[in-house]
Amino acid sequence: MEKLAINGGKAVRDGKSKLFYGHQTVEEDDIQAVVETLKSDYLTCGPKVTELEEKICEITKAKHAIAVSNGTAALHLACMAIGIKEGDEVIVSSITFAASANCVRYCGGTPVFADINKDTYNIDVNDVKRKITDKTKAIVAVDYTGQAVELDELRKICNEHNLYLIEDGAHSIGTKYKGVPVGSIADITTFSFHPVKTVTCGEGGACTTNSDELAIKLRLFATHGITKNPSLMKHESEGPWYYEQVDLGYNYRLTDVQCAMLISQLNKLERFSNRRKEIAAMYDEAFKDMPELHIQKTIEESDTTRHLYVLRLEPEKLSCTRREFFDAMAAEGTTPQVHYIPVYRLPYYEQSGYKKGLCPVAEYVYENILSIPFYPALTDEDVMDTIASVKKIVENYRK
Repeated sequence: MEKLAINGGKAVRDGKSKLFYGHQTVEEDDIQAVVETLKSDYLTCGPKVTELEEKICEITKAKHAIAVSNGTAALHLACMAIGIKEGDEVIVSSITFAASANCVRYCGGTPVFADINKDTYNIDVNDVKRKITDKTKAIVAVDYTGQAVELDELRKICNEHNLYLIEDGAHSIGTKYKGVPVGSIADITTFSFHPVKTVTCGEGGACTTNSDELAIKLRLFATHGITKNPSLMKHESEGPWYYEQVDLGYNYRLTDVQCAMLISQLNKLERFSNRRKEIAAMYDEAFKDMPELHIQKTIEESDTTRHLYVLRLEPEKLSCTRREFFDAMAAEGTTPQVHYIPVYRLPYYEQSGYKKGLCPVAEYVYENILSIPFYPALTDEDVMDTIASVKKIVENYRK
């Protein structure tokens, strides 16, 4: 297999750069933060965890933050904390990574997939209303590409039907809804710090909430169900070593090493966010007058820190398939990606009885979207190269 040298999100093959859809931005201060922690007394369960959680609260304005091992763990804990169990239904976004639905299955609940808005690609509020039953206990709404979902409408629905609102903010750290940071609005918000996200520590995640009760549960379930908190223990403490397991939890802890890197990354969140907005504006301007392409619509309530930039091809105006467009971009050195296959069309869910055609808008969007290179380390030249590639392919396949 041919080996590629990776530098700043570019793979260099025979002297030619190749851009990917996403790439981490790791700088010298991030590396130094990790080195300092490696030399410290704590590699895990130490002070950097608390420091990170305080930093996340500062950014999101949430009352509580619980740092965990990844975004999937955060979603699982959210469903555990609100008590999802067998027989419960949870309405979830259909265009998302599988974890947004898997978290419901981990607890024995049933995901009910809602369609998406044809322009914003976020969960369709009207379809959510149609799919509520007397078994519905919660909504898991994904901030797709980083744009906040219609939080006011979803909160209203939850209040009317006594439901919990979990906001899957894996894409949206740094985004604000009506001036309020994502992370302090839903009952629980979950975050992911995977390498292609806006900030990263390799893996990692977090739950935020303003509820004292939910915070206690989230923290307990993330640490084996074990506690030293006297108010949670069943027996009198026998000494400073004493702890109790009061529930069945998991080891979803995040290490101090990862926390140190993430604190460093979060210190640059505003810079990363601003650069992402600049790149998005360049793409918007370049593609706005091209009828062969649909640009994701943004709602005015969302001040968005984008994780992805998605183009939707208009198949009636192009003589190529999405796969042909994808391969043509890759051949031009700007490798795209597709986000996402509708979750219910994955074999695991098909075997559980979910059928093609369940969410027709989601399926249409999936069949025609591409995520193009989008991350802070892209130079203006890189962005213009991507634009040139897209335009060249459109011109070649224009009907």
